[in-house]
Amino acid sequence: MGRVYATPEQLATWTHRPAPEGAEQMLARASEDVEAALLTAVYAVDADGGPTEQHVVEALRDAVCAQVEWQVALGDDGTGAAGVWDSVSIGPVSMSGRKSGPPAASGVDLAPRAHRVLRRAGLLPGVIW
Repeated sequence: MGRVYATPEQLATWTHRPAPEGAEQMLARASEDVEAALLTAVYAVDADGGPTEQHVVEALRDAVCAQVEWQVALGDDGTGAAGVWDSVSIGPVSMSGRKSGPPAASGVDLAPRAHRVLRRAGLLPGVIW
């Protein structure tokens, strides 16, 4: 398994809720999703390949937390096996039906909030030099 960019404690802080059962595995899968989306991103790394700039560390952490938050809201466990939605209620918000969008360019369904975090940090769109 590769790098994991967030901890269950950081996920709980992000969502303002206790981390779900199996959070470690969900965070690992979400980290893989974020890395796949950043295939062409350029940022400084250490000898182990981890980011060295604090704003990149924070962006990866937040993107991974947003990815897990989105997957939990969809009823997905990070495997991609769940449908987009069939019936979802979160507080006063209720959604039903199924929606299938086009696959992301990276081949990864990245949460909208995760995508925004990575764009704000200058990591998306990636550029090959």
